[in-house]
Amino acid sequence: MTRGGRPADGPSSVRVQLAARVRQGRSRVRTAFVPILQAVVAAGVAYWIGHELLGHSAPFFAPVSAWIALGFTADRDLRRVAELAVGVAIGVGLGDLVVHVIGTGAWQVALVLLVSALIARFLDRGPMLTTQAGVQAIVIVGLPAVSASGGPVGRWTDALVGGLVALAVAALTPSDPRRRPRAQGRAAVEELAGMLRLLARGMRSGAAPDVEDALIRGRASQPALDEWQDAASSARDLARVSPAARRHRTELAWVGQSAVRVDRAVRNSRVLARRALASVQAEGRPHDLGAVADAVDRVALAADALAGALGSGAEPLRAREDLLRLAGELDPFTLTPDDLQAQSLLLLVRSLVVDLLEAAGVDARAAREALPEI
Repeated sequence: MTRGGRPADGPSSVRVQLAARVRQGRSRVRTAFVPILQAVVAAGVAYWIGHELLGHSAPFFAPVSAWIALGFTADRDLRRVAELAVGVAIGVGLGDLVVHVIGTGAWQVALVLLVSALIARFLDRGPMLTTQAGVQAIVIVGLPAVSASGGPVGRWTDALVGGLVALAVAALTPSDPRRRPRAQGRAAVEELAGMLRLLARGMRSGAAPDVEDALIRGRASQPALDEWQDAASSARDLARVSPAARRHRTELAWVGQSAVRVDRAVRNSRVLARRALASVQAEGRPHDLGAVADAVDRVALAADALAGALGSGAEPLRAREDLLRLAGELDPFTLTPDDLQAQSLLLLVRSLVVDLLEAAGVDARAAREALPEI
């Protein structure tokens, strides 16, 4: 049953959405595992240095500084890591100074926040440095008893150690800016391919639950698309400022454009699923959607090939060839000559194929011209 043209909530809806979340969660874990492991090791090393080499009983801010500076993503431009490390050190150092000279209180918190923010803005235009300087200063002045070890500048020394360890890790383990956009792109396009296969099965058998599940899966794929676009945008920004990443600007630009076009393709696939659901639920003479289902299955296979190319950084030649071949056959008057409903669905498939052709690097005009005239 549906409500207002949308699939009704129920066990099937929950199952499909949960499965999508699990797939997307696994993808995020695979992408973040190595960066998290590196940051965890850096935090442990920073704590060991503060405790064993510097003799501080509780070098709390050493692992804090290392973790904040490195973070849990692979987007580790040295400038960004340095901004965060310096911001933490400034905040902790000023906080320690204020606590030992004028004590703690409301006006002391306000004063150290003002001074740390102004110094950070003077040193660098980046917002992260200013934010971290202010936050750490507030923590030190507001909670002066936390981890106060190592003398008047003990906590500042700990923060400095953590920042230096983070910088060393970032410098010694340079990350490929293409890795995260590639992984996110593969995951997002695989979601689209899975949704299309489920939709084709439902159209071929006339099973409304399968079509409903396809629509739900298409909606549940939006977070994966958003993460891909965010990753591509971050990588492009990094390529503008990082000499190491600059040589990858062409691929990163293509991945970013593909993310936008695949997002458009997913939106079109949702429209196709909604129209297909109305067709399989229509009363009276059933519509023969076999030809449409075959076309959608072929789009899903091409999407799988595109996902593989995006994930490896290879030229999507196979996806392009498959989509161009399919586009040339999508004449609704030939494939579905006697069913207006099926013809309308094929028109939507045509739009979907054009979107994916553009995502595979085909010029927009050439993609449209590959379709038969109607």
